[in-house]
Amino acid sequence: MSSGNAPNITARLRGRLDQLTGAQRRIAEAILEAPAERSNLPIAQLADIAQASQSSVIRFCKSLGLPGYPELKLALAADKAVRNRPEEPQGDIAAGDDLRSVVRKITALDAQAVRDTSDLLDIEILEQVIDALAAASRTDVYGVGASAIVGADFAQKMTRIGRVAVNYGDAHLGLTSAALLKRGDVALAISHSGSTADTLDMVRTAHDAGATTIAVTNNAGSPLAAEADLTLLTAARESVFRSGATASRLAQLVVIDCIFVGLAQRTFAASQQALEVTLRAVRDRPGHPQGRGST
Repeated sequence: MSSGNAPNITARLRGRLDQLTGAQRRIAEAILEAPAERSNLPIAQLADIAQASQSSVIRFCKSLGLPGYPELKLALAADKAVRNRPEEPQGDIAAGDDLRSVVRKITALDAQAVRDTSDLLDIEILEQVIDALAAASRTDVYGVGASAIVGADFAQKMTRIGRVAVNYGDAHLGLTSAALLKRGDVALAISHSGSTADTLDMVRTAHDAGATTIAVTNNAGSPLAAEADLTLLTAARESVFRSGATASRLAQLVVIDCIFVGLAQRTFAASQQALEVTLRAVRDRPGHPQGRGST
């Protein structure tokens, strides 16, 4: 449902590249190879580079929400006007890469995911997410696998500022909790693909119970984005080692941190007091290096 409309076209392309196939993927890859140069090309030349038809290029533009090819060129030119970043290592990690190259490529991939997600983040939708969480008496957090780790981070942050939030990585427990949500409660689901069956089941159950549902996903066209009341998009392209969920995890954490800080800022006095109380509870226990039992 509601999701971001970001001005950064290259960030959007990098974020959705893994979901594209055939001519659509070839067109995206052709643009991302040299976005500044592609902004000056006639449609026939871009189609030739991508080994696609001109009609495929037009369909590609429309899939991005653009009326046609002239608007794509304008969007790429706008990206070029604000882009002033140093060259970074390009390409996926290969079996023969030395360790220094691996480190540079991972760093570049992760940094790109963070920047692109920041560019893609819809502030209006983020405000609505914060509004919903500020008004909620209870928040469920759903995610499976690596997304559950991000969910646990968010739940821990919420607890620090006195908010009731529970992370569910187990579908049975999550479904049980989701069924007991009510109007005014919030269910926040995290999934890179937006197609994880267990996460979708929990969100649908929460929605049917009357809760406001929020999605954090990399795929604007996913079932999760369609199911959620509010969607915040990440823009992470994973390397060949996708199972490690590296860049996607960092992109999700950027979104989670923005939600958390925005919420803490909205409830500044109460959040600050809760942070101080919870810090003392941990710091002042016997045996802690700075606690009552230290010598």
